[in-house]
Amino acid sequence: MALERLSACVGYRFRDPGLLSEALTHASAARRATAAGKRSNERLEFLGDRVLGLVVADMLIHRFAEEPEGSLSRRHTALVRRETLAEIAGELGLGDWLSVARSEEDTGGRSNPAILADACEALIAAIYLDGGMEPADRFIRRLWQPRLTLMIDPPRDPKTALQEWAQGRGLELPAYTVRGVTGPPHAPTFEVEVGLPGYVAVTASGSSKRAAEQAAAETLLATVSVRAPGRRSRSRSQRP
Repeated sequence: MALERLSACVGYRFRDPGLLSEALTHASAARRATAAGKRSNERLEFLGDRVLGLVVADMLIHRFAEEPEGSLSRRHTALVRRETLAEIAGELGLGDWLSVARSEEDTGGRSNPAILADACEALIAAIYLDGGMEPADRFIRRLWQPRLTLMIDPPRDPKTALQEWAQGRGLELPAYTVRGVTGPPHAPTFEVEVGLPGYVAVTASGSSKRAAEQAAAETLLATVSVRAPGRRSRSRSQRP
């Protein structure tokens, strides 16, 4: 009954409710139920990422027929990134339906953007496996079309902006280095350093390598125009 209510929220009725259950099972919960054959949503997440990427690419290629590949790529990255997935998962209320271990729940796992994003991708895969490409395509377009419509200009993420800033001044490209990874395997924290010739490197952290790189680039962008070489570096944290 509970899964039927969720199906109504999602807008798709599953023929195999087991797929929906699997899509909402975090690795922390699956590890406790291996004897019962319960699987986590990690495999579905892998597939859902590819299905989402294809549908969004198709939406962009038709909506922005005259744009070059670079602009389309920036739009695509913004639409399929973890932040967007977590936002949509929140709109659907997926956090309330997740199966997570008590330890994960006690640390805010149901509202963790990374866990929500993974569940959203897994849900897309579950719809695809249960009903085929048509319902998966319909689900994605319903939730992503409003965001695409609001995207007037191609977004410039901090890494791209920092690269363009450096190139405009004849500098070498920014160099990113992972300085460490802490935390449990299912919720790691990456620390990344970024440097430019003539400027002190800065570090930032995030729950993915990409998020940490973006945070580091944003921090350096905010300081390169005012900070003289040799001053103390700064740190920043970011959660995707």
